Amino acid sequence: MDNDVSAGSVSTTVVGRLALGITLLAFGLGLTGVIDGVGASDAVTVAHYVGGVALFLVGLLALRESGASGAGFVALGALWFTWAVSAHGSANAAGLFLLLFALVALTLTLAGGDTLGQLMYALLFLAMVVLAVAAFADSSALTKVGGWVAVVSGAVGWYAATAAVAHWPTALPGRAAGRGVTAAG
Repeated sequence: MDNDVSAGSVSTTVVGRLALGITLLAFGLGLTGVIDGVGASDAVTVAHYVGGVALFLVGLLALRESGASGAGFVALGALWFTWAVSAHGSANAAGLFLLLFALVALTLTLAGGDTLGQLMYALLFLAMVVLAVAAFADSSALTKVGGWVAVVSGAVGWYAATAAVAHWPTALPGRAAGRGVTAAG
């Protein structure tokens, strides 16, 4: 089994993915309303300090090791910090912010990297697009859907970080070639 983790960048990647994963779990669960008495506003502190400050600082450290993950963590940290401290004026302003957030997640998805990282960013992109549409349409049902997608993205981030330190698999084993097909080396 391949674990897709390079020894030189494990520490900042693990911390960054843990910070992003925990932030997305708190944010998403707050939006879903699945826990009685816990709403999106309850995730603001987590988004501010873990998603914003910690992720930004980890990103600065990661820039020294690997430009791609460092740039991603810095950008996401700045966005989470801004989201946590902003007043969220109108629903359209919130929708626009979420669309811009989605564009950063799309860039990170397309930047490549390991499978779990790309999946985490792709789900983050999907969550932000759904949440932006929910803000524009003032749809609580779409907000819950976006919250659940954020929860899944956070779970993938948490798993990716935990897998790196616990040496769990992070890639599916390759499929054997079918009859009449040869694998090129």
